[in-house]
Amino acid sequence: MKSYRKELWFNIPERMDFVNITREVESCVNESGIKEGMVLVNAMHITASVFINDHESGLHRDYKKWLEQLAPHAPIDQYRHNDTGEDNADAHLKRQVMGREVVVAITEGKLDFGTWEQIFYGEFDGRRNKRVLVKIIGM
Repeated sequence: MKSYRKELWFNIPERMDFVNITREVESCVNESGIKEGMVLVNAMHITASVFINDHESGLHRDYKKWLEQLAPHAPIDQYRHNDTGEDNADAHLKRQVMGREVVVAITEGKLDFGTWEQIFYGEFDGRRNKRVLVKIIGM
């Protein structure tokens, strides 16, 4: 059994955005040399997410609109978390909905996806450095 670990760093200029990180994860799989196994990809920050879905701009706009309706940023005084001086309670809630991590099978050295599946980093409180862990185990 082999193991591989790498951190990907992001600094998204917008408060909320989605970045396709599939190519970066594929590069990690190639670097690892693992042909059969699993890759875990998880956001290492509580106001960011990693998820799998389609790489389609309309869907991403729909996500942003839907998430903002579920947990609107303003007014910030609607959230008790923001009583601490923070203004990102909505980002914590959005992360909870979108998820912390994904696990993808590796088969014959490739990510074993369904049709249209891609890996995305979701940012809900941007404008600062955040990291994503890529952990691969297998043979």
